[in-house]
Amino acid sequence: MVLLSGGLDSATTLAIAKAEGYLTYALSFRYGQRHAAELDAARAVAARLGVARHEIASIDLRAFGGSALTADIPVPENRSAEEIGTGIPITYVPARNTIFLAFALAWCEVLGAADMFIGVNVMDYSGYPDCRPEFIRAFESLASLATRAGVESGVRFRIHTPLQQLTKAAIIRRGMELGVDYALTLSCYAPDAAGRPCGRCDACLLRRRGFAEAGIPDPAAGRASGIEAGKPGTS
Repeated sequence: MVLLSGGLDSATTLAIAKAEGYLTYALSFRYGQRHAAELDAARAVAARLGVARHEIASIDLRAFGGSALTADIPVPENRSAEEIGTGIPITYVPARNTIFLAFALAWCEVLGAADMFIGVNVMDYSGYPDCRPEFIRAFESLASLATRAGVESGVRFRIHTPLQQLTKAAIIRRGMELGVDYALTLSCYAPDAAGRPCGRCDACLLRRRGFAEAGIPDPAAGRASGIEAGKPGTS
């Protein structure tokens, strides 16, 4: 079970899961985000990498707000690397990874799966508390305690975080080795109506720096849309 947002990190995570021999299922979310263009990217990535099934679950976190991604709050722009690496930014969506992993866990139980993949990272991350190793370990414990599979069958769920200790440049290099088409991905908190990245938010700046440090041109840079080359699959 791979959480797939349509961004660079989740696309690389999916490619790693496939390279490790897993039959992959991809789960994305329509959660009330302002940047729903990422779902088109997720469809394109899932289709290109050939998942067994891709689902887009609908939940509405706009009811709570509290984030620049789900409420009428400006997305920070042109922040320095020091600013990006300090504190928890307003683009943090309250409890988002907890909610997403709970949905993934439910689908795992139905499928009889025990492995979940998530593209969290603590090297180039933007201060999100639900990307930390201690959170992942705690959720693994919860998963085994809160499910029939864990209680009756002794299933021990594992959350794989293959990107957790990698820099963005290292993630990009790994993805290139695995044939990830980064032109299909979208890494932006505030794309326009056509899905074009803003180039100024934290996600865009981290992506730009990652490709520069990797010495690889970003195939999505300068394009009208980061997903136009893809052929969206079904979900």
